[in-house]
Amino acid sequence: MVYVKWVFWGLFWTMVFASLHYTLPQHDVVRITDTYEKRVNPGNNSFFWSNADTGERTDVAERDVFFIQTFRANDKPMIYRNEDTGWGWPPYFKFDTSNLQAEASDMMSKKNAANAQWVVVRHYGWRNEFLSIYPNAVSIWSVEGPDVRIIPWVKIVILILLAAAFWAIRVRWRRFWRGRQKPVDEEWSTGRG
Repeated sequence: MVYVKWVFWGLFWTMVFASLHYTLPQHDVVRITDTYEKRVNPGNNSFFWSNADTGERTDVAERDVFFIQTFRANDKPMIYRNEDTGWGWPPYFKFDTSNLQAEASDMMSKKNAANAQWVVVRHYGWRNEFLSIYPNAVSIWSVEGPDVRIIPWVKIVILILLAAAFWAIRVRWRRFWRGRQKPVDEEWSTGRG
């Protein structure tokens, strides 16, 4: 029975950490090589795609999605989708997909160019070639080079707030049960129980 408890809590915390890793913003320093639009039908992996674009018909299974092709400093490719999140989850409230696509198109550069332009892409989500999952780009800005260090302040603040909330709930929960247990312990010690 103890193993079931540990398996349950292990699975629970794995899901919590996976959800946080997927949802919280991440930053990649990349070089944009191409931008394009593609008609997609999310199908079985629709959980990893945003809801139908804000302001568009929701009864259509297929939709057009913007993509941003990039390369990292180690010459490994990374492809991002560029979709509005609207008012849904995760709460990025992104409504500027077209503007972001225009910015990305303006920041394209070639590999061997003397003035290759490096950018930071803030995104959420994972890349998985097997399941055709792409992270969703949220914002883009130029940086000096591929060695720039980005401090994830938003992620740090959110994790600190979540840890503080967890700690506050845990302390109050333990205090509640200690208060409920104390009268029972006193009854047993005085022989009234």
